[in-house]
Amino acid sequence: MGLLEFIKDYFLGFWDYETPKVMVVKNKKLGVIYRGVQFLVITYFIWYVFISQKAYQDSETRPESSVYTKMKGTALQGDHVLDMVEYVRPLEGGDVISTILRREVTHNQRQGTCAEHFTVPSANCSKDADCISGEVNVDGNGQRTGRCVPYYNQTFKTCEIQTWCPIEDYAAIWEPALAEAINFTVYIKNAIHFPKFKVLRGNIKPNKRNGQKYLNKCHYNEKKQPYCPIFRLGYIAEQAREKFSELCRTGGVIGVFINWKCDLDLDPSECTPTYSFRRLDLRKNLPSSGYNFRFAKYYSKDGEEFRTLIKAFGIRLDVIVHGHAGRFSIIPTIINTVTAMTSVGICSIICDWIMLTFIDKNDIYSDRKFDDDSKVPSPSQPLTVPIEFTISYGSNHSDLSEGVAL
Repeated sequence: MGLLEFIKDYFLGFWDYETPKVMVVKNKKLGVIYRGVQFLVITYFIWYVFISQKAYQDSETRPESSVYTKMKGTALQGDHVLDMVEYVRPLEGGDVISTILRREVTHNQRQGTCAEHFTVPSANCSKDADCISGEVNVDGNGQRTGRCVPYYNQTFKTCEIQTWCPIEDYAAIWEPALAEAINFTVYIKNAIHFPKFKVLRGNIKPNKRNGQKYLNKCHYNEKKQPYCPIFRLGYIAEQAREKFSELCRTGGVIGVFINWKCDLDLDPSECTPTYSFRRLDLRKNLPSSGYNFRFAKYYSKDGEEFRTLIKAFGIRLDVIVHGHAGRFSIIPTIINTVTAMTSVGICSIICDWIMLTFIDKNDIYSDRKFDDDSKVPSPSQPLTVPIEFTISYGSNHSDLSEGVAL
């Protein structure tokens, strides 16, 4: 066959019309396979699509949400009693709140000149020519004056800089960690709104009589007190599988996930949140692991401005809210029902493949299943029409019904 003939046959065959032909095959093994696959497909759609995924519901996955947080607790550090004003940032919490567990404090800093820290690249020097005036090192602490000076009380020298002196790397004092912070509590108030269904819910169970009294003494527990929005820091660290002592040393970021999965076909009181906790910062990458931030307290002494620089290590809580709500709707029910019924057709495809490939006498099945109208006899010839066609197995021969000439 030449190329032109092949293209011609392919083009003409593209416009052929195919219509299904019904053929009854009496074979028990093939029948068991057919009904078995049908059962599996129907069971899958009933259980997974309709029961598990609730495909009969109209759903909403982008709700509106608000979060308010507040932390409480006191801790003793030396002779000082620290309260929330000292260790909480910001004081008015939203979906992010931090607590300070350990501090590195540099006291009595003031504007002036002093030696750069010896670990800063090219900071070490032996003469003034080694220090370029006006140069600023991005890894350093200030602008160089062009002088090479002794490094505080040491015998070696570094370049002098203009900055807040003494520098933090030299004068910072490490304070002990707040071990009592394990019992600090975080109050998380969350409201969620599903605008499509006009449903507004909160994570605090309404209680007109003893609501405030309940909140003053409860701590969240998934089984015993699921409606209490107050969490111990120690409980949060435990649920995130973190050691509280390690968090005191390096700090860390923990995500508080509030998950709302609401079936609005049930009573609205059944729409309640679940909580999960997971650490979010990278622990394996040591240079960037943990969580810390700096702030300063300014004051004046003898008309000169001073400051106390504080490098704070602690736990940062990121409250992340997810919501999904569903309610029965006729449209997705019809669409998914039709999809389920259509998918049953895969059973016939599988059984046809088995019948035409693996079962004995598959050539007979193939000849009876597929007809080509180009092989139909001309009108002058008698046309034989099969009244019934059955193939049964159980012996070594097949019983084919006779045709009747019209």
